[in-house]
Amino acid sequence: MSDPISGAKDHIDAARKLAATIDDIPADTALLPVNKVGVIGAGTMGGGITMNFLTAGIPVTIVEMTQEALDRGVATMRRNYENTVKRGKMDAALAEAAMGRLTPSLDFNALADADLVIEAVYESMDVKKEVFGKLDGIVKQGAILASNTSYLDVNEIGASTKRPEAVLGMHFFSPANVMKLLEVVRGSATAKDVLATVMALAVKIGKVPVVSGVCHGFIGNRMLSKRQEQANALIMEGADFADVDNALLEFGFPMGPFQMADLAGLDIGWHRDPNRIETLREALCALGRWGQKTGKGFYDYDENRQRTPSEVTRGLIAEWAAKAGKPQRKIDAAEILERLLYPMISEGALILEEGISQRGSDIDTVWLNGYGWPAWTGGPMFWASHIGLATVVAGLEKHGLPVAPLLARKAAAGEAFD
Repeated sequence: MSDPISGAKDHIDAARKLAATIDDIPADTALLPVNKVGVIGAGTMGGGITMNFLTAGIPVTIVEMTQEALDRGVATMRRNYENTVKRGKMDAALAEAAMGRLTPSLDFNALADADLVIEAVYESMDVKKEVFGKLDGIVKQGAILASNTSYLDVNEIGASTKRPEAVLGMHFFSPANVMKLLEVVRGSATAKDVLATVMALAVKIGKVPVVSGVCHGFIGNRMLSKRQEQANALIMEGADFADVDNALLEFGFPMGPFQMADLAGLDIGWHRDPNRIETLREALCALGRWGQKTGKGFYDYDENRQRTPSEVTRGLIAEWAAKAGKPQRKIDAAEILERLLYPMISEGALILEEGISQRGSDIDTVWLNGYGWPAWTGGPMFWASHIGLATVVAGLEKHGLPVAPLLARKAAAGEAFD
């Protein structure tokens, strides 16, 4: 893409090592034994999470609600291992040994003797609180209870048990058996030895762990939401969605926000009522434009999943912009990039100021390992410091966007993020 920013590689290496250090937990903290793991949910996330432990030699009991879902999840894991063997990435005997460590079950009581239980169920607070309340009465005392939630309040989840000190978040990224990042979410009551144990265990299963405090979306998704807000605003003001995506592709991301939406599925969280249309996304879903899974979303896809910007989508966007009374104008690539990236930096500064992240380099580690931020830049906070925080502030002010107090202070003092 571009010549690496001076010092980016050294920064990335140092940041990754430093992320494993928790400021208020001594390095010699005694770790809890984790010899057996339980996973609730055998879907895409639960199965991927399970594979990490099986591959690392740790037995897993996986629990599902129905035999059909359980069988499907086990078959997917087996197929993933077989494909890994075919690609020469794993010996067949090791793959078979990994599957041999798996115990599928329909009974929550099978988790009673697990040292760590991770839930990977539907992203609903009510559902998760019900699961944790149930676990609290089954799983042995001294075990760690973890949620794979990507947004929800870990403190509220922990409060549904009588042992909130044993509860934390383990936010894996999809596909969980491949992606390196693990956001370890520290609740206000999470015990130090629990956090230290999970951080060490994450390295054992091949992950790059980063500690996050509790807030909506934690570090990565909280910053991502600011980028998406601007992406949605830009297309209402006249920017073409393909141009928005291309701005990030040219910067070095593997995909843009609307490509990512198509890949994930526009129907995620959709209420499924085609007659209730209150947003552009719902309008797309009502037309069956759910993304790559239906061959049409923001883009149209051929049999090889090659994309072409959809004229249908462009027409819908124009209709919604007109209904909202949004004046249309030509928006150049420079403005698109500034409005996508600068709000992320400001949100990162808020995350630091609130103590959600210990250090700026932890934010870089999250985005480099979980969201495809181009490595040549060293990560968002390192990149912002490189181009100058005053430049970021000026860009935000030019576009009428909020500036975090910490960002403003550092810019005014000519400082950089750590």
